[in-house]
Amino acid sequence: MAEILDGKAISQKIKEGLKKEVEELKQNGVIPKLAVIMVGEDSSSKIYVRNKSIACDQIGIEYEEYLLNENTTMKELLELIYKLNKDDSINGILLQSPIPRGLDINEAFKAIDPKKDVDGFNPVNVGKLCLGQDSFVSCTPFGIIKLLEEYGINIEGKEAVVVGRSNIVGKPMMQCLLNKNATVTICHSKTIKLERATKKADILVVAVGKPKFITSEMVKEGAIVVDVGINRGEDGKICGDVDFEEVSKIASYITPVPGGVGPMTIAMLMHNIVKATKQQLK
Repeated sequence: MAEILDGKAISQKIKEGLKKEVEELKQNGVIPKLAVIMVGEDSSSKIYVRNKSIACDQIGIEYEEYLLNENTTMKELLELIYKLNKDDSINGILLQSPIPRGLDINEAFKAIDPKKDVDGFNPVNVGKLCLGQDSFVSCTPFGIIKLLEEYGINIEGKEAVVVGRSNIVGKPMMQCLLNKNATVTICHSKTIKLERATKKADILVVAVGKPKFITSEMVKEGAIVVDVGINRGEDGKICGDVDFEEVSKIASYITPVPGGVGPMTIAMLMHNIVKATKQQLK
């Protein structure tokens, strides 16, 4: 039976450490501050935004929210981003995705000052990640790497397979694993014979948004399985992209849903805000 990769416990440990760092900054008269922009009424986004504000509160990071209606124009969104870029009291800027159709999220990410881009989606930070340079790394892949490291899992030389090629998880995940010297295969909706690829993975990361998509027949005995998905199953219960019950019987390690990757994503966002604050002091 697989050992559970407990993202909840590890994220708590990381947040405790960050809380001390924030207290030290405050003693020097510096208060880290995050600005979150949300456009439209996406119900999942509202939950994510609330969780981010709770985490900021726990650590002592100041938090400002900009809720824009779905009729917001691209010009208005960019003007807000430019205003926050110039505001020295703001250390991190986060644009919650998705944003309404008709708005160009890549254009918006490009507008965020790379030094305040705590979500790691500005092309400058994406490029630095690809070059193996110090950058702000997208919080979910960053959290997964940290979780594996906390459990003493050596990534180097491992055969890693990422299922999903989104700009938010799949592509930066591939890069993070590559930077840790794994041999990486990335799969997607056009991959022929997906099972042939997943079956060879020592580390399998799944981010496709399909409930229980990965079954035990698709997983190698003793694999480390990381489930990024968060879905509602047919029974209405929250489940991941991996059939947890069956896959946990053959994997060596597995993340639960919820309580696996989600808390780590938020912990790494908090880490990035503290890092941005310290860098901006220099």
